[in-house]
Amino acid sequence: MDILGERKFVEVPGGKTHELPPLLVRMSPGVKRLDRVMNMANNIVASEEMIADLPGDALVTELEADRRKMDLALNLVDQYLRLVTQWQWGDSVLEWIRQCEITFGSRIELRNLLHPDVWPHAGRSSFVTLLTDKAVAIRDVKIENAVGLRLTFRQPPPITVFSDQFLFYLNSSVTSTAYQTWAHMSPDPVSCLPPERFTFEVVNMSIDN
Repeated sequence: MDILGERKFVEVPGGKTHELPPLLVRMSPGVKRLDRVMNMANNIVASEEMIADLPGDALVTELEADRRKMDLALNLVDQYLRLVTQWQWGDSVLEWIRQCEITFGSRIELRNLLHPDVWPHAGRSSFVTLLTDKAVAIRDVKIENAVGLRLTFRQPPPITVFSDQFLFYLNSSVTSTAYQTWAHMSPDPVSCLPPERFTFEVVNMSIDN
């Protein structure tokens, strides 16, 4: 076992670099009817009374209120599209972990690294840490939270399922808690995978790529 600071790394037999399956990700949000999402966002703004009454002339007040409602609806849609993208990353990462587990199981030198009875051993969260160590570039997406979101929802729900409070404020804390709970399900101690011993490709599967 190698130790770097407070982190522990499993010892991978031999000296070669192991190629893992590619990480296939849809990097653009898979939302087919953006106009419907916008209409739903407008309904959320109206139903949750997110706009306070504005003082002053009635005509100016109405125009200003409509502008603010539109701005809020656009912000809700933007947050929702970010959430969908985040969910897609989480879904792809969990599938990639499953493929990596199959790869580890098929190679003699890697087979025991995931076995909980062997110490030190790696866990499923070790693959998430590996993505971070390999500096996988993800715009506006935190890998741990993306996995936590996918663990929370099997499919990305429509925007009407979420409150404005969740989209604006609660998403990060809820998904972070979900990830931490999942990560600690592996028997301790869970060690990291040495990033210099593994390689893989990240492939953008979005149609508009």
